[in-house]
Amino acid sequence: MPPESRSAPKAAGEEAEGRKTDDTRQTADKPADAGDAAPVAEDGASGEPQTGRQRLVASLWPPRLTRAQLIVALLLFILGLGLAIQVRSTSDSSALRGARQEDLVRILDELDNRSQRLADEQRRLEGQKTELENSSDQAEEARKQTVEKEQQLGVLAGTVAAQGPGITLTIDDASHSVEADKLLDTIQELRAAGAEAIQVNNVRVVANTYLSDVSGGVGIDGKRVTQPYRFKVIGKPEDLEPALNIPGGVVQTLEKEQARVSVTRQRKIIVDALREAKRPDYARSSSQ
Repeated sequence: MPPESRSAPKAAGEEAEGRKTDDTRQTADKPADAGDAAPVAEDGASGEPQTGRQRLVASLWPPRLTRAQLIVALLLFILGLGLAIQVRSTSDSSALRGARQEDLVRILDELDNRSQRLADEQRRLEGQKTELENSSDQAEEARKQTVEKEQQLGVLAGTVAAQGPGITLTIDDASHSVEADKLLDTIQELRAAGAEAIQVNNVRVVANTYLSDVSGGVGIDGKRVTQPYRFKVIGKPEDLEPALNIPGGVVQTLEKEQARVSVTRQRKIIVDALREAKRPDYARSSSQ
């Protein structure tokens, strides 16, 4: 056999072996596709098979959630919450529809009582608010009224001086015929005519004033007063003077006793005789 014929098969074998080597190189250089990567992910990076616990953890905790998945989960949660609230409301309504008449009446009465209590509480709080807003004004007004009342009572009790329009009445009893009863009648007539403050000489006349006959004059609350008797009276002059000068009144009675009487209207009368304020021994205010 010629040498050329024996070497041909060898060359053919070498060519086939060269093609196989090239195919193996191409396979090694080709990147792995998705199908080729599955066994590696299943067996792990080390090539060892995963345990059951590792596969469970991997199934419960996915590696990453997309934004769309988060939005869908949130919408599903809101939908479930709304359904739960609706089911609960429907259950409450169903419970009321299935309640007895006595229970419904009791529930209605309880709601009415609660509404009434809330309304009362609202009115009470509004009243407190009004009082707090007006407390300063009320305190100032109360203080003014207290001061005015104290002054009025002081005038009536004779503990403070007073001034105002009125009259002066002078009784000149040269014959000493005017006794205590005549002066008491004069005081009573003046009070009946609206006298608010009376002073006879240097003695203040008050509600508990008493008169008595003494040697050479008249005793007023234990103080001796002699003629001429000078009355200073605060009140409305248009009422006081006519009350004294009426027919058969004080002036005519005193003139029958040989006394000279004069009545004068004045725009300003000052009553400055004062009395000491005394605390009653037994009487107390009923408001205490």
